[in-house]
Amino acid sequence: MTIKKITAISIFLLTFSILYGQEKEDKILLLKIGDKKLKDKTINVSAGKIYSAREGSHISFQKMIKEMKESEFIYVGETHNSLPMHDIQSKIIQALYEQDRNLSIGLEMFPVSFQEALNKWSMAILSQDEFIRESRWYVNWNFNFGFYEKIFNLAKNNKIPLYALNAPRSIIRKIRMKGWDKLSEDEKIAVPKPDVSHEEHRILIRTIFESMEFPHQMKNGDLDMVFEGLYRAQSAWDEVMAFNALQSRGREGRKMVVLVGSGHLLYNLGINRRAYEKNRLPLKTVICVVIPEGKKSIKVARSLADYVWGINEEKMPIFPSIGLSFKKFDRLDNLVIERKPIDGISKNANFEKGDVVLSVDGKSFYDINELRIYLAEFNWEDEVKFCLLRNAQQLEVLLKFQPPEKKEKGS
Repeated sequence: MTIKKITAISIFLLTFSILYGQEKEDKILLLKIGDKKLKDKTINVSAGKIYSAREGSHISFQKMIKEMKESEFIYVGETHNSLPMHDIQSKIIQALYEQDRNLSIGLEMFPVSFQEALNKWSMAILSQDEFIRESRWYVNWNFNFGFYEKIFNLAKNNKIPLYALNAPRSIIRKIRMKGWDKLSEDEKIAVPKPDVSHEEHRILIRTIFESMEFPHQMKNGDLDMVFEGLYRAQSAWDEVMAFNALQSRGREGRKMVVLVGSGHLLYNLGINRRAYEKNRLPLKTVICVVIPEGKKSIKVARSLADYVWGINEEKMPIFPSIGLSFKKFDRLDNLVIERKPIDGISKNANFEKGDVVLSVDGKSFYDINELRIYLAEFNWEDEVKFCLLRNAQQLEVLLKFQPPEKKEKGS
């Protein structure tokens, strides 16, 4: 396995897996970092309850919202394929809007170049289908729109401004591989130079990194180099989203709810720290923690976030993850499989890097967004037939939307 692939896996895991409680105590959730007054204290979190870090006990939803009144930034973390977490985000936005209509929403999934599509959505100019196409949803963000539908409809129905916070992936990838100094002058304007020296943030990301499993051949090799690339990318994401959140808020002076992966917010050391250091505006952070089935509670550090919300473990995400990456090449109309799948329902299917997609269910697709729109329509237990070209030979691959537990039983 290449360093490039391992780094990609690391970034994926950083976003999705860190907030799921385990059978034994998860040291990522118990680090003694962050708020100096709280980092040596812990709290037991149960599903269905909200806990205040300051008070060290559970509080009502109404009290949390009231305490947010004086904050200019409200950061609400997510695991991208967790509908319960997105429902919590929607509930918080609705309550904050009822408390103060001078509200906006900052979004991780879009680079700032797609701001116009977000403006049109907030002004109710675009239908959902039109928005998914104009915003290039399934190119910018490879998660089913259904996870976010309630949030986007809430913004549209109340004309709450939405702001893109991210930078193009190509720039983040360049920083990961070569460093910020290798960017062009225009790229440096788009992504301010990130600080990579914050000791506690490095401890956090390093702890997450070291909790991952790597192939045997990598364990005595270049893991330090892999980590440094990962850390540069994570820091660049945090820096650019903090910068763009401040820029967006400055346009209208609205309180902003920032919706990002929880890995960007833990211990108030990510986007939230970087934005606060630049403007000192008050903030609150909400992190959801999954309580595994069969456990009443899990222990977390009180410095993890201002509010920790315990939620029950899902048996599986409501929408399937496909796990296929596509690429376009000059002088070739058809899409190409970018890499062998490493996750999702296609992980164990017969796809290989370089496969040319001739058709899907007999239909031809020449645009990545359009193919992903089509695939997003399918649910668990469905099937899709791919016709591929590999080594000058045509073959058919039946992609089954098989629920995770069924795969386990059959393995």
